[in-house]
Amino acid sequence: MKMKEITTKTTADLSKLIAEKQESLRTFRFVTAGAKTKNVKEGRGIRKDIARMMTVISMKKNETKI
Repeated sequence: MKMKEITTKTTADLSKLIAEKQESLRTFRFVTAGAKTKNVKEGRGIRKDIARMMTVISMKKNETKI
């Protein structure tokens, strides 16, 4: 996901997306452990998406404290 897409979402939506991404990362890990995958960079992309979402959540939380 792009940063513009992430910043327009609410924190509740972001929390749901993080949970979905974490589940997809978990299934990706199990699939790669059992067999070879064609796209080995997929896990890295999922982790980066999770980090972006968590960053936006913390930015929104810090904005309200000011």
